[in-house]
Amino acid sequence: MKRIDIADVADIATGAALLGAGGGGDPYIGRLMVEEAIRAFGPVQLVDVDSVPDEALIVPTAMMGAPSVMVEKLPNGAEAEIALEAVETAVGKRAHAIIAPEIGGLNAMLPIVLAARRGLPLVDGDGMGRAFPELPMVTFNIFGQSISPLAISDELGNCVTVRTVDVDSAERLGRQIVVAMGAAAQICCYPMTGAEAKRSAVRGTVRLAWEIGRLLRVAREQMADPFEALLTYLPTTDYYKHCRSLFDGRIVDLRREIAQGFTVGTVEIENTAQARISIQFRNEYLVARQAGKAIVIVPDLIAILDSETASPITAEALKYGQRVRVIGISAPPILRSEAALRVVGPQAFGFTDPFQPIEEMA
Repeated sequence: MKRIDIADVADIATGAALLGAGGGGDPYIGRLMVEEAIRAFGPVQLVDVDSVPDEALIVPTAMMGAPSVMVEKLPNGAEAEIALEAVETAVGKRAHAIIAPEIGGLNAMLPIVLAARRGLPLVDGDGMGRAFPELPMVTFNIFGQSISPLAISDELGNCVTVRTVDVDSAERLGRQIVVAMGAAAQICCYPMTGAEAKRSAVRGTVRLAWEIGRLLRVAREQMADPFEALLTYLPTTDYYKHCRSLFDGRIVDLRREIAQGFTVGTVEIENTAQARISIQFRNEYLVARQAGKAIVIVPDLIAILDSETASPITAEALKYGQRVRVIGISAPPILRSEAALRVVGPQAFGFTDPFQPIEEMA
């Protein structure tokens, strides 16, 4: 068992921003919220999923909506408690622990906030091993866990509890509710037992984010190369064994808008030889292309990092003229299964490209 204290939060936020593949929401906002919650309510215990009793209730929580909106429409922390209480009432059971649906950006941090406010442990794991934009795109769903009841709460205290016949209906109806709440709201969903979490969670990802953030910080403090530190560490992990630098350059074109509750667009990056790559995103970076050919594609991860500091840059923080390095990282093996690719592969996002693992791409 480890304890998350204020001194640890910045490293976790940095690592979560990288694993978020551009999505999950602004990690800096999440960092500030966690630090405030820990000051007010104390540190959070990080527990392995195997330590949770089989019959205990575990509840995921996250923000749903467009990350660009979340930059200005800040959560106040109470939304998650309201949504959690709605789920607890609906299932007739108190939560034993909290888990992140995705280990990406703000959505990796908000579960820590809720755990601190409620005095509950945080499970070391999540439902993606990265970030994705839609409710069905989690391992909980891939393993057959019901999303219902889904509770959606906004900063005004409004809360809607939804029970649906399937997860696609939850995504469609929930997205409409979130748009009506201003395109960003906090949710609790996929309530599950300890036994169900042991079967479906991507384990150990909070510690992985923590370690990624730590090694990047230490590399900068020691005036070492943070990219070398990152690309040396990732292959030693259980999930992110294949990674490489894809491109170095400057952002020369950026098209970004909010559509149907998502931050969507394309960024183009050019190097000194005037070669270009383009990256499409819908909250998260989905596919990188060079000369029209995909060089990395979802569910494998694409990270855009500041070229000097290796700080991860989320899709809503991209700016014209930024000098960046693009990194491709293999997804956790669970996301590359046939069942998972039907939910999180290229076709799930409307691409016609077949999925090809990054290690097999030239």
